[in-house]
Amino acid sequence: MARRPRHLSAEDKALWKKVADSTERLHPARPCAPALPAKPAKPTTPPSPSAPTRKSFRLGEKTVQKARTHDFAPNLSDSVARQPLSMDRKTFGKMKKGRMSPEGRLDLHGMTIAQAHPRLTRFILDAAAQDRRLVLVITGKGKHRDDGGPIPVRHGVLRHQVPHWLRSMPLSQYVMQVEQAHLKHGGHGAYYVYLRRRK
Repeated sequence: MARRPRHLSAEDKALWKKVADSTERLHPARPCAPALPAKPAKPTTPPSPSAPTRKSFRLGEKTVQKARTHDFAPNLSDSVARQPLSMDRKTFGKMKKGRMSPEGRLDLHGMTIAQAHPRLTRFILDAAAQDRRLVLVITGKGKHRDDGGPIPVRHGVLRHQVPHWLRSMPLSQYVMQVEQAHLKHGGHGAYYVYLRRRK
């Protein structure tokens, strides 16, 4: 048999009301949020009688074409000549005109970079230890060659590399001036290296 739903008696209801009246709410009742005003309906605009026609365009048609500039490496002679003068001007003039005799010479002509760098370092260190002032480093003018690769090969690799080595450590602390040699001492294929006086 199915159970009948149980209903509270009047006595149970009175007891429940007495208990409920003697309790306090844990959380105060939240005020009801005011009803938001209804959004006004957007006015409908009638479609324009004729839509504007769009002009055809080409991508990049308004860009301004700039002339391309080529950043060439400076001429080696100019690059060496632009170095600040560190030695006596009168002595420099005599050296540049070939009126001073080098006290030592090193011929790197025909060597590879791997062979030339240690030889140059040893030569300059020895010359400085012997308190020499002017030495000559012969690099050769270099051959015009192209091995067909994507990167062009510089004409006269050692001729370009030697001034850089002389201005880098450890040689820079001994070298006062580097200048292209006079024709009688090799011209474009050689460098005068003027060394600092020993302290």
